[in-house]
Amino acid sequence: MTLILPENYDPVLDIRHTQEAIKYIRDTFQREFGNELHLSRVSAPLFVTKSSGLNDNLNGVESPVHFDMKAIPHEDIEVVHSLAKWKRFALKKYGFQMHTGLYTNMNAIRKDEDLDNLHSAYVDQWDWEKIITKEERNEETLRQVVRHIFKVIKHMEHEVWYKYPEAVNHLPDDIHFITTQELLDLYPNLDARQRENAIAKKYGCVFIMKIGDKLSNGEKHDGRAPDYDDWQLNGDIMFWFEPLQCALEISSMGIRVDENSLVEQLKKENCTERMELPYHQAILNRELPYTIGGGIGQSRLCMLLLKKAHIGEVQASIWPDDMIQACKEHHIQIL
Repeated sequence: MTLILPENYDPVLDIRHTQEAIKYIRDTFQREFGNELHLSRVSAPLFVTKSSGLNDNLNGVESPVHFDMKAIPHEDIEVVHSLAKWKRFALKKYGFQMHTGLYTNMNAIRKDEDLDNLHSAYVDQWDWEKIITKEERNEETLRQVVRHIFKVIKHMEHEVWYKYPEAVNHLPDDIHFITTQELLDLYPNLDARQRENAIAKKYGCVFIMKIGDKLSNGEKHDGRAPDYDDWQLNGDIMFWFEPLQCALEISSMGIRVDENSLVEQLKKENCTERMELPYHQAILNRELPYTIGGGIGQSRLCMLLLKKAHIGEVQASIWPDDMIQACKEHHIQIL
């Protein structure tokens, strides 16, 4: 995706009112989201030790920002990409009970990100995780939780409409479910991103399931680290976003690996050496709870609800000078 500059773009809200709306959306959503899924807010780290194996490897090619610490010599410290693994440890450490969980404000730096309307080097999301039983590790559980999340997002449309009726984006009334293989079968002549755009435009909001494994064409729909999501029980929530004429991913989530799917997926990715790391050992030894979890983009949600054309309108990050100038010329107000 390259920079998209919508014609005759009108941000509607000025910067000051946009800042007020951002705070309102974030405060309101996290409260309602926590209540809906029975989650408690906790504090979370900005960085972890490399040796812990807790950092999210994303697609396996992105390198984390890292540094050393005077107080901990001979240890490489990494700024988190996400808290996908840390949360599962935290649920056990903090004594959470069955069908309860946590959420946290996750801030990350992804220095290898290709910057455009939707992607920033600064990542801000609500990371969340909830304990389930082993028997609940199934598609029915996944769909049920997705519908809970969609319900809260849809309710936020009404909340924002009440305060900012001139700016709110009107969302679809339901979410459609489809697997990556079904999507490929439906649009065999399109690439993965084009398939996402086509299905999101058709239904308004979709949950695209089973991401990470190879499809019938020998390719992956998208990359997923092999050691947190179960590739058969995960997916992305995407909305059709009219200002940019593309699918807008709001959440990546899934039921987490158990002792069997972890080994299977590590073998497929040729990284079985990770099984010696503390996090992976804890899963193999069944010391951690079975969970479902994910991340919900805070700035992405603000973009969606306020119809903003660039993520830089709802978060403060760093952008190339030519991008800032191009946005300015098209009335896109970069913070």
